[in-house]
Formats: sequence, C-alpha cells, structure tokens
Amino acid sequence: MTRAPAADPAAANGHGALPPEAELRREVDASLTYLLGRVAIVEARVRSAVDRRRADDPDPGDRFRGLYISDAQVDGLLTNPGAALIEDPWTAAAVDALAALDRAADAAEAAGQDIRLRRLARAFQLEADDVELLLIALAPDLDPRFERLYGYLHDDVSRRRASAGLALELAGTGSGVASGAERVRLGPHGTLVSNGLVLVEDGDRPFLTRSLRVADRVTAHLLGDDKPDAAIADLLIESRPAPIGDVDMLARAIDSGIPLMYVRERAGASGRSLAAAALERLGRPILQLDLARVGVNDNPRDIAAAASREAGLRGAGIVAGPIETMAERGAAAVRAFGECRAPVILIGNRPWDPAWAREAALLLEAPVATIAERHELWLGSLNGDRPIDIDPAVVTLAFRLAPDQIARAAQAARRATVAAARPMTVADISSGARAQNAAGLERLARRIEPTASWADLVLPDESEAQIRELAARARHRDKVIGEWGMGGGNSRRLGITALFAGDSGTGKTMSAEVLAGDLGFDLYVIDLSTVVDKYIGETEKNLDRIFTEADRVNGVLLFDEADALFGKRSEVKDARDRYANVEVAYLLQRMESFEGLAILTTNLRANVDEAFIRRLDAIVDFALPEEEHRRLLWDRNLPPAVPKSDDIDLAFLARKFKLSGGDIRNICVAAAYLAAGAGRGVSMSDLIRATEREYQKLGRLTVEAEFGQYMAMTRAAG
Repeated sequence: MTRAPAADPAAANGHGALPPEAELRREVDASLTYLLGRVAIVEARVRSAVDRRRADDPDPGDRFRGLYISDAQVDGLLTNPGAALIEDPWTAAAVDALAALDRAADAAEAAGQDIRLRRLARAFQLEADDVELLLIALAPDLDPRFERLYGYLHDDVSRRRASAGLALELAGTGSGVASGAERVRLGPHGTLVSNGLVLVEDGDRPFLTRSLRVADRVTAHLLGDDKPDAAIADLLIESRPAPIGDVDMLARAIDSGIPLMYVRERAGASGRSLAAAALERLGRPILQLDLARVGVNDNPRDIAAAASREAGLRGAGIVAGPIETMAERGAAAVRAFGECRAPVILIGNRPWDPAWAREAALLLEAPVATIAERHELWLGSLNGDRPIDIDPAVVTLAFRLAPDQIARAAQAARRATVAAARPMTVADISSGARAQNAAGLERLARRIEPTASWADLVLPDESEAQIRELAARARHRDKVIGEWGMGGGNSRRLGITALFAGDSGTGKTMSAEVLAGDLGFDLYVIDLSTVVDKYIGETEKNLDRIFTEADRVNGVLLFDEADALFGKRSEVKDARDRYANVEVAYLLQRMESFEGLAILTTNLRANVDEAFIRRLDAIVDFALPEEEHRRLLWDRNLPPAVPKSDDIDLAFLARKFKLSGGDIRNICVAAAYLAAGAGRGVSMSDLIRATEREYQKLGRLTVEAEFGQYMAMTRAAG
C-alpha cells in the first residue's frame, strides 16, 4: 500500500472537542501530542481526497450533491484557523511530518515517556498501514469535523464514519478499490478486526461501503484513560502474589512466548497467586478474571475478546479461572479464553482437556503452602496485629488456606477487633479463617457451628483417644503426607475418613461436632433427602456436587445413617440391584479422591460395605455407657441453672437404668417440662415419670426390678 504525501501540519488546521484535561496537558503530554500529530496527517490526506473529488466531478454544478455539504463549508472546515488540530512545534519546520513526529516520539520514549499509539502498535503487531487505517477510523471520535468531511467524500451526509473503501483510499490506494491483500486488513482475520481494535459495521452492505468504528475502549486508552472495559470490569479481581510453587518455571514459560498455560489447583492451593508471582517477577501487569462471575446470559466469546484486547492495551498477562465454570458450557467456551492473546494462564481444579485449546498447554500444579510458608503469609497479612506469642499458622494448622484466603481471613479478624475495640484473639483468627469457606455446600448440607467441646464428651478413654487422633491427623496431614512423604505412592490421598458405629444416642454426632470444633471447622450434616434420587444417575450427580463443594471448604462432612448410602453391595438379580451397586462403586471411587474430612455414622456397622471399611482411617465404636459414665451424663444434663429438689438420686438413676446419653438427655428435658408446668423445680418423681415415657418409646417394660422403691411414682403403678 502506498502512502499519500505527508503535509506540513502547520497548514493542517482545525480541531474539535478534546476534553478539557487533554487541552491542559497537550503541551506536555507526548502521547497525546503524537496522536494528534498523526491525525493532522490524516486531515492532509482528507484534503487531497477532496481535491480529487472536485477534479473528477463530472457535474460540479449539481445543486443536490451530498444533500448537502457545500464546497464553501468544506473549505471552511479545512481552513478555519480557530479550530487548529494541533500547533506542534516538533514539525513546524519539518518537510516530512510523519518522520518528524516519529523522531520526537523516539526521543520521548527514550526519556521514559509512554507513547500509547506506538505501544498499541507494538502490542498488537500492527503494520504501518494498519496504524493508518486505525487513525482514519478514529478521527471522527477526536474531531467532529471529520464526520462532515467523510459525509462529503461519501457524497452522503448520513455516512459520518469512514467506510472501508474510503479508509483504504485515504491510506494510500488512491481509488478505494484495494487489492485482496489490502482489503484483508479490514476483514475478520485482519489484525485490526480480529483483535477488536476496529469494528466493521453494516454487515449487510457491500464490503467497501461498510462503516468503520474504533472500539470505545481503544479510543479511551489512546487518550490516557485506563479504566477497564465495561464488559469485563465486574469480573476483574486481584490476587496476592505468593512464591509458592515453581514460579521460575512459569515465568520462563511466559517470557519465552509460550501462549497458553494451565495451573491445576486443589484445596488450599492457589494457581492465581502462583501466576501473579510469575508475572510480577517479569514486571508485567496482570489481568485477572473470575470466571465464576460470568452470568448465564453472558457470551464467553465476547468476554474473552474484550479481555484479550484489554490485555493487549495494558501489555498484561491474562489469568482466568475457575475454568470448570466455563467447561460446563462446553469446550468452545473454554477455547474462547484459551486462545486469547498470549500469555494466558488458566486456573482450575479439573484435569486438562486437550479439546479446550487448539494448541498444547503447559501443565503445572499449584502446591499447598507449607506451614512455614503459611506462617509468613499470616504475618504479612496481619501486619503486627496478631496476638502476642500466638502463631496464626499454628492456630489454623488444620485449615488448608490459599494465600488470598489467608489475606481475607486476616482482614476479617482485624475488622472484628476494630468493631469490638479490643486486641485480636485466637478466636478472631479462627473465625476469620472459617469465614473463607464457600457457601455452596450450605445449599446441599445443614451447617452446624460447633458449640460442644471435649469437656462435654462422656466416652470411654479408648473412644475419646481415637477421636483425638483424628484431630491430630487433620492438623498434621500436610506435614506427614506431603513434607515427610509418608503416603508413599498414594501421597495425594490427603482425605481423612472415619466411621462412628454404635447405638443411637451414644454420642456419635456430638463427637463429630467436638472434632469439628477442636479444629475450628464447621460441621456439615448431609441431608439424605438432597442426595438420594429415584432416577438413575441422579444420586451420583448429587454426591459429586457435595464432594466438589466439600473440597472447597475447611469443614467436617457428616454422613448420618451412612449405611443408607454406603451399604453392602448385593448379588445382581435385576436392574435395580445393578444400579444400586453402581452407586456404591461410585462412592468408593469418589472417597478416594476426596481431600477433606468425612465422618460416617451408623447404628449397624455390619451393614457397611467391606470395601469402605478397608478405606477408612479409623473406626470408633460407641458402646452404651457404663454406670460411671451414666452418672456423669445425668449430672451434666441437669446443669446448675436448672432448679432441683433435694430428693433427686442420681446414683440410683445411673445404676438402675442402662440408657444411652441421648436417652438420658431426653429424660432430663422431659422432666424439666413437667416441673415447669407444675411451677416448681425438677424432682425425682419428674425424672421417674420421664424415664417411664422414654421406656415406652424404646419399647421396654416398666418393671419394679429397675424402678425399685420409685415404682410407685410411675403411671404403671397406678
């Protein structure tokens, strides 16, 4: 493509509506000066095109031409000194305006100034002719005179933007009927259009008459506005860079021009922090997208295109995830992001699917931070606000928190202390850490914030010791399995699963609550009604959703009455048996990959499939309490706040009635209601009558051998 002769901008007069702030800094802003100087050259080319139109006009007296911009009006637009486009001292004495502008821009860049038009051209690898076409399309957005001038050149006052044909003519072809090589610059595969810099409108028109418009975000960028594109503004987030993982490898990959990388992360790991650290090491800006915020009606391809353009304008690397939210919409949705401008770092917890991109991706895994690394992250986030002699990393040892979660947890703890006007406590740190749990699991399970503690447990020493061992496993699994490598070939198996087996009321659920409370976790009780589905395959889908969400939270997952799900597989006699066995087989596989803490409870241990038994980390048997423990249970279920008469004989109750802790609690509550109804404190008669009611529920007989001297207080005696 040939160039039209450059004119001296001293003769290229006229200027339109620049923003006031742009006028104020015009003399000192090298970037704006260069841009306006280039637009002045476009004006000179418009002048030449006007002269050609007049010279070739077969009927210069046509009084309907243009309907209508007169020659006098055009002359006024081109010669009005009151609207000078730019008074540029760089080129006042220059013969070649473009060469003079480029020499001045070279000097400005050497002095450290940013010339945005030139940076944009380098970022998007624009050729000189591409830049000319961009400026021709841009001119009406900088100076409204160009709208009328373009209307005159089109011989149509309604065509106020440059058409493809006019743009090609002004850029130097002379006729506007460009060759295929020139037309492709404005085609869908041309650099300008494919990168969203220039929009070709009026698609139903012939190609040469289609209007060109520069994207508003590009215009704003060239004028110095760095606000992000509105299409992605709500998706942008920031992550804390953390050198956890192979930052050097990722940085080398980015620096060497590898276009696509995929960082897989698991609970407690952060691919975002790893990517941010690598880009920060290279001194590159970061454009981070939270794809979970993409609306159901949003087009992933449009969002990816806007992100790609924004990254090019900023010279940034794109970090986008979680990719599984796009995978649910199909491989094409993922490809839209995977094929953005390089470099692109995708984040997700799924294995990489080659269908997600045309090119092979560099695959990395984000590791979970070690205790020492978490210690440094906590100290950096708390900025000296931590409690004296308390290491937050130790307090939250069982939590698997990513760097961003630690930063937010520290912020939550700090705000709690500011609101309460007191120093930070261990409870604030634990609460802040717990607050980082995703809310997705609460839609599938019932969340319980633990209130019970070890002091509330009444269990045989052996059972309590096993539960404490589970707590120790949860706290130290990263060290033992990860750092010490004690998992061997199965070192990725960080999940902990235990079975609590025993009669109803023996303390299984309370023990799970105590375990969760000791770790600082919430307890999530799985409601079987949200899991089991009569339709084939739906139960497995529901379970997968539960385990997927559970992997994202620091909590204890409780499957109450687990034998309903984890029951023994049976001999296949019909299709129902086969699909029931499929559900159990799926659970076996899913439990293997689960990295959280799960407790299964059952009243009948023998009903649980043997394959589950082999995969359990612990089996805790809950037997009916012996007399000494029953005595303690009676006492604890009648706390000091309850008014009591002097005739209560707890030793008799513990000795005679062989009940579970749950039964004893029911009796004490029922007795308290009897006493409250009578307007007095709890008496022995209330407890005897409540015990009789509990016996009726349990299907047991009320006999004198058990009730002894208190038999007369029962209804049976009456």
